[in-house]
Amino acid sequence: MADEKAKIVTDATGPGSGPAPAQPEVDAQVSKQEQSAPEAPTPDKAEAPAQKEAPSKKDKAVQKSAQPGKTEKAAPSEKTEKAPKAPSPAKGAPEVKAPVQAETPAAPAEAPRPGKEEQIVYIKLSELHAFKNHPFQVRNDEEMKAMVSSVRDKGVTQPAIVRPREDGGYEIVSGHRRQKASELAGFVDMPCIVRDLTDEQAITQMVEDNTNQRENILPSERAKALKMQLEAIKHQGAREDTSGQLDPKDAGRRSNEIVAERNKMTVKQVQRYIKLNDLVPDLQKMMDAGQIKFTPAVELAYIKPKNQRYIAVAIEGQQSAPSLSQAQRMRELDQKGVLNGDVIDGIMMEDKKEVDKVILTGAELGKYFGKETTPREMKDQIIKLLDDWKGQQKEVAKPEKKAAQQEK
Repeated sequence: MADEKAKIVTDATGPGSGPAPAQPEVDAQVSKQEQSAPEAPTPDKAEAPAQKEAPSKKDKAVQKSAQPGKTEKAAPSEKTEKAPKAPSPAKGAPEVKAPVQAETPAAPAEAPRPGKEEQIVYIKLSELHAFKNHPFQVRNDEEMKAMVSSVRDKGVTQPAIVRPREDGGYEIVSGHRRQKASELAGFVDMPCIVRDLTDEQAITQMVEDNTNQRENILPSERAKALKMQLEAIKHQGAREDTSGQLDPKDAGRRSNEIVAERNKMTVKQVQRYIKLNDLVPDLQKMMDAGQIKFTPAVELAYIKPKNQRYIAVAIEGQQSAPSLSQAQRMRELDQKGVLNGDVIDGIMMEDKKEVDKVILTGAELGKYFGKETTPREMKDQIIKLLDDWKGQQKEVAKPEKKAAQQEK
């Protein structure tokens, strides 16, 4: 082996070594002879350190002559082995597509569900009780008659939501009118879904279901419902347990802001409606009947209950409700402590300037005028048209008067 390597060295370093292509062939022959020898593995390991200890010139020559052959054969194999490993993480990174997984939030979609084990059960009407302090009335009006007819033909298509009572039976959270319609239709039971709800959860669901399902809601009903919802949210926010209907996003927000958002109202509207709860029952009835307007009713709600009752008597006696300016004056005098029955009668007997006002909004006038028309031009045109109409009315009235005189 040493003689052969010496030949290789002399061939590689000698001047008559021949062309460069002959070197890899000799190396290949040597490698083949070493591989064919049965004891090749052990001498190779032994010779490797010996070559390192040998003179550096021969070792470098051998390494230089051996490296081209090995790199041509071994390098591709190493590259082929490492090639799939290197690009695989690069290609795998975009394939993970973390945003795609975030776009399918399965847990939040299932969280609002009260439970998959809910079942519709038929409960006797005698075991169903109205919600405590239920703000919405069950009236025997035309809407109820239509519901009774539908229940008699098709039954109750939407189950009521109820919760167990401590004293037995069930409390209706949503479905008071359906219960009444079932009773009037001659049924003894109705479909229900039983849920274990806290007071705050029950109030929230009761208010939202009734405001969304009822077509005609009286101002006093909405006022009571909003107040109950506001108090429930305040009570729930004060508790450390936030497992109820209060969403985490509502944390840190004012209660009236949450109520306004849930009912698609402004905070000011919520405050005005809730203030209507301070009206005495007689004034609330007049407001629900449309006898008192909403804004004057809010002003009257700031007046002491004793003077409110005087105002109700004055309205009933004069068959006339106070205007906004009159209600504001009575509120101001009540705060000063000088409002009484005589002052109320005197204010109520005054002429109401608001009655003489006729207000036309821009949207109403926009149907007849272009967008470029100024308010002054609108007014002049309206007056001109009214003058023309008035002249036409006089022309029509003349023949009628002549005919009447001829008949006489």
